[in-house]
Amino acid sequence: MHRIKVVNEISELVPVLRAVDSPFKLDLFNRLTDNWLTEEDVEKEFGKEGVRVLGFFEKLKLVDTRWVARDAKKQPVKSFHTYYSTININTTAPLSEVSEILSIASMSDKDYAKQEKQVYDAVGETGRFFSDVAEELQMSPTRLKGLIKRSERLEYRGHRIERLNGSRE
Repeated sequence: MHRIKVVNEISELVPVLRAVDSPFKLDLFNRLTDNWLTEEDVEKEFGKEGVRVLGFFEKLKLVDTRWVARDAKKQPVKSFHTYYSTININTTAPLSEVSEILSIASMSDKDYAKQEKQVYDAVGETGRFFSDVAEELQMSPTRLKGLIKRSERLEYRGHRIERLNGSRE
């Protein structure tokens, strides 16, 4: 099936750029384009890091899932495949916002981890309203959204920022 990912907001570029920012991620993404793979398949071929990246793809909603029966298993297992075959970027933003988003997408992991931790700590166990966090951290909405879109530990839900289940400090 041919599905198109439409990017209407500038912060949506961060996950698209981060999804294939290394040869490792690109290789995994290409394998998921060609085949339906289970988490076990990914771990055999790509190791624990592959499973972590698969979770990131799932958070970004870049993979589709279905349950499949395997011969040796009594229970069906979840398998993954890329969801989109095409990306349509249709957005207009001030150059300052584009620059901010590109800097977040290309920021070193070490620098990003510091900023993500600030947001993670500000959000707390129960989550907080987006505008409250932006005000407390004195961040533009574009910057905060970009940081959250890149995060494997945080998610933007409605008007709130929440920690993902199973995320660790």
